[in-house]
Amino acid sequence: QVQLVESGGGSVQAGGSLSLSCAASTDTMWLMAWYRQAPGKEREFVSGITNAGVATYADSVKGRFTISADNAKKTSYLQMNSLKPEDTGMYYCKYKNPSGDYWGQGTQVTVSS
Repeated sequence: QVQLVESGGGSVQAGGSLSLSCAASTDTMWLMAWYRQAPGKEREFVSGITNAGVATYADSVKGRFTISADNAKKTSYLQMNSLKPEDTGMYYCKYKNPSGDYWGQGTQVTVSS
């Protein structure tokens, strides 16, 4: 069982920045990703990164968010710049390996206009 510990998040005004991190209790890095869920909406993909450093982004965050990973620390980071009110939601970290998907507990991001 892989456990994920998220940190970061908080409240910021539009145009501001926040950083999230997610540490996995695993010996091997595979794929880590970030999802978010706004009230009343389904959870959606935000960004992901493979252990080879290949990153993908949702169109809505391209150019504003940057994902990175420290394989030695088994930690991924999500730097969020130029935040918009529509970025508000609970952000979840996901770790994926051949055994399955593991989710963090979520961290709240609130962007006010």
